[in-house]
Amino acid sequence: MSKSVRTGIHVLAWAATLAGAAGVALHVNRSSVPPLVLGASIAPYLMASAPVALAVWVAVRQWPGAVVAALVAAAAAWTQAPLYLDQPGNGDDPELTVMQANLLFDGADPRALIQQVRDRQVGVLTVNELTPAAVDDLGRAGLDEVLPYRYLSPGRTATGTGIWSAYPLSGTVEYDGFVLNQLAATASVPGVGPVTVYAFHPVPPVYSTQVWADELSRLRDILDRSPADRPVIAGGDFNATHDHSQFRALASGRFHDAADQAGAGHLVTYPTDKWWPPVVGIDHIVLAEARAVAVETVGLPGADHRALVARVRLPGIR
Repeated sequence: MSKSVRTGIHVLAWAATLAGAAGVALHVNRSSVPPLVLGASIAPYLMASAPVALAVWVAVRQWPGAVVAALVAAAAAWTQAPLYLDQPGNGDDPELTVMQANLLFDGADPRALIQQVRDRQVGVLTVNELTPAAVDDLGRAGLDEVLPYRYLSPGRTATGTGIWSAYPLSGTVEYDGFVLNQLAATASVPGVGPVTVYAFHPVPPVYSTQVWADELSRLRDILDRSPADRPVIAGGDFNATHDHSQFRALASGRFHDAADQAGAGHLVTYPTDKWWPPVVGIDHIVLAEARAVAVETVGLPGADHRALVARVRLPGIR
C-alpha cells in the first residue's frame, strides 16, 4: 500500500471517528444554539460512522485509532440503547390503541386515516395541523361515527389541534401562550377510569430554537400538573427527536416515550412528501402510569408525516 493511500485511509478513518464523536456530543448537548439543535436531529447518522471507523482502523492495524473509535462507538451505543430495550409490564392490564397523526393542514386523505382507525381499533386519536376543512372532511368520511367524542381547536394553518375518542371526554382545556394549539381532556375508559389525554404541538426549532426549547419545557410543566393517580397519554408532533436533550427531559421521570418503552427502535416519521424517505422521528406518544407494548409508524397519503400507532396497557380498576 502506497504512503498516499495509507494517509488517505487514515484521514477518512479519523473523519469518521470524529463524526461519530460529534453525534454523541450533539445527543448530550443541552444548548438551544440553532446549529446544535438542528444538528442533534441527525446525530444517529453521525454516530453510525463510529463502527465503520473502528472496522477500518482494525483492518489497517492502527490500534490507537481503533481504541478511540471503539470508545466513541460504545458511547453511541449507550445513547441509542434505550430505543431497543423494552420495559416489562403487567400483561393482564386493559389495552388501548392510541394514534397520533399530523394532517398537513387538510392534505391528508381522510378516508385513509379513518380506515387505519377502524382496522387498528384506535380508541384515542390526537391530530395536528387540523383545519376547519379537515374537520368537515373527516366528519363526512365517518370519523365521528367511529370516534364519537371529540375536543377540537382547528386553525387555518399549522395551529390546529384535536382529540377524538371512543370514550366520553370531560375536563377539556386549551392552553394559552403557545404559538400552536395545545389541548387536554379526560377520557373515561371502561375498566380503567379517567385517563388524561393531551394533544401537543410545540413549534419547530426552525421557527426559533429558544421558543422551541421554552415550549417543550412548558409542556413538561403541564404534564407535571396532571393528576398523579391516573394514566396520562400525550400524543403530538413534538418537533424533537430522541436525540434532543430537551425532549428527553420532557419524557423522563414519571413520563416515558412509548417507542422507548416498547423497544421499537428508530421510528422515523418525517418528511414523507420528498423524493427521499423520512429521516427523523419527531412524532411521539408520551405515557405515564401506562406501558406501550408495541409502537409502529403508518403511512398517511397526502400528509408529510407518517402516523404513529401505539398499543398501550393501562392499569385496570382493582
